[in-house]
Amino acid sequence: MNRSQTRGLNDWFRSGRRKPLILRGARQVGKSTLVRRFAQAQSLHLAEVNLERNLQLDDVFATLRPEFILRELAAIAGVDLTAPGCLLFLDEVQETPNALPALRYLYEECSDLPVVAAGSLLEFTLSQR
Repeated sequence: MNRSQTRGLNDWFRSGRRKPLILRGARQVGKSTLVRRFAQAQSLHLAEVNLERNLQLDDVFATLRPEFILRELAAIAGVDLTAPGCLLFLDEVQETPNALPALRYLYEECSDLPVVAAGSLLEFTLSQR
């Protein structure tokens, strides 16, 4: 894994009041692996939710209610998202269009929770907004 990408994740994670991080790139280039390895290296509890496999979450994200969103994500991931040392990873975020706008509310109301979203073809998804 590229050291500069790992260093970038470390810098983001250590920054105060960090915004959700969006990793963009082609399919199968290692975005998910990078996040998984980072969580392991930092001894974080990784709450990974693949949005391509959970399309029903689009309605959950559409509510823009962080407490409701986190409750649903925690149930799917099987991780307490309010516990210290947790990292929320939303993989294949382009498959759930309402997830991207909801990231703003997660940042505003749950700024202690580090959130990483990864997806391919995000330029196409973002251009349609």
